[in-house]
Amino acid sequence: MIEEKKVTSEKTVLVGVITQHQDEAKSTEYLDELEFLVTTAGGNAVKRFVQKLEKPHPKTFIGTGKLEDVKAYIDSHDIGTVIFDDELSPAQLRNIEKILDTKILDRTTLILDIFAQRAETSYARTQVALAQCQYMLPRLTKLWSHLDKQKGGIGMRGPGETEIETDRRIVRDQIALLKKKLETIDKQMAVQRKNRGKMVRVALVGYTNVGKSTLMNVISKSEVFAEDKLFATLDTTVRKVVIKNIPFLMTDTVGFIRKLPTQLVESFKSTLDEVREADLLLHVVDISHPTFEDHINSVNVILEEIESANKPTLMVFNKIDSYKHDTIDDDDLVTEKTEKHFTLDELKNSWMSKIDDECVFISALNKDNMEDFKEKVFDMVREIHTKRFPYNNYLYSEYDQDGNKI
Repeated sequence: MIEEKKVTSEKTVLVGVITQHQDEAKSTEYLDELEFLVTTAGGNAVKRFVQKLEKPHPKTFIGTGKLEDVKAYIDSHDIGTVIFDDELSPAQLRNIEKILDTKILDRTTLILDIFAQRAETSYARTQVALAQCQYMLPRLTKLWSHLDKQKGGIGMRGPGETEIETDRRIVRDQIALLKKKLETIDKQMAVQRKNRGKMVRVALVGYTNVGKSTLMNVISKSEVFAEDKLFATLDTTVRKVVIKNIPFLMTDTVGFIRKLPTQLVESFKSTLDEVREADLLLHVVDISHPTFEDHINSVNVILEEIESANKPTLMVFNKIDSYKHDTIDDDDLVTEKTEKHFTLDELKNSWMSKIDDECVFISALNKDNMEDFKEKVFDMVREIHTKRFPYNNYLYSEYDQDGNKI
């Protein structure tokens, strides 16, 4: 009889702060997201530690007293990993490790680790390896002095395993090689984009895990990998789509996230080029998320960074099947009605007036309102198409070239 091995998740502790720029509600929300990241990476967050500070401590992120509380907990509960909800400086990392004497990760390392897991193609793996090496370079002192604590698991995938005992010069050489490799691939991808001709390009953008890949599968009738986890899609997927009688190219891109590591923005430059070169953006939003407006703002910040914020954009509010709102009793005269109390219809009217009706509310999973979605996409693509191909007027008529009604 073969004995089955039980796979146990790596137990982790999360650490966050409440500051003048990040109140308690925001801190809780960020830690919820960090916990989802830990789950995606294959870990299990068993405890949270939060401290109120004017700003993160420059030497230890949180106060040494709170760090001692963390140490007491991890020692008594056999915790192998402590994860901080912000990027730690090399000095903070070293100081914290001296006190806690265990594996320390920050939000950036965790995201890079998930990317290392998710990278399927050579291109994606090269992008992630470059980001990891760039992040590792100033932290080599920490890696050198703690070789005995590197036991694998979350945050230890990718080049960290092979480059951990190298010096700065070798890592710099590795970065140079990876950049050269990416330049070669970037040129190949630029040629591919050029070879697509003058077809209208539509890019799906949005926060991670909002349903972009599911929507891509529905609209293009393809099988793009989709999963209820963060960063399920890393590799850019391009599909030809035809709505009515107009063909166009649709691109599914990597999801964005708050506090996205700058190394990743740089490494995924070519992936983001698909967004830069798109004629139309479909900004997909998970309307069932309680802070979806923050997600919208986070995506808009990154679009500004890559100079793509002013492109024609259709806001696609997805997951209407999961939307819930708080109710107020008729006799409640105290509670102020805010957007969290809006019904779906009230939310629709609110957003339609905000952005001049350039939005649509759908459920890609249940295929609700997909005809309305297709109609809006068709109208926006047609407008771009008519400017690009002014002589193909039959494309925009109700009749085809032979006079048959479409």
